[in-house]
Amino acid sequence: MRTTLALPDDVIERVDDVVRSGKARSRTEFVAKALRRELALVERSEIDAAFAGMAADAEAQEEARRIDAEFSHAGWEALAEAER
Repeated sequence: MRTTLALPDDVIERVDDVVRSGKARSRTEFVAKALRRELALVERSEIDAAFAGMAADAEAQEEARRIDAEFSHAGWEALAEAER
């Protein structure tokens, strides 16, 4: 998909320097990679916010305790297996 972006001159100049130095194949590659990184940060932030909300949710905390109790033996079994 093609699109047009208006970017500050200093940003474009720096991206061009990176491309010329061989650290990126093109402006497009550089911008796409930067956008993917930024999107990953946004997604990580959204996940962190969801987990933060769960910290104050009594029902979610109880479910976490049940899961922890149910699988606590598995952790010890894995540790014992790893130590063999």
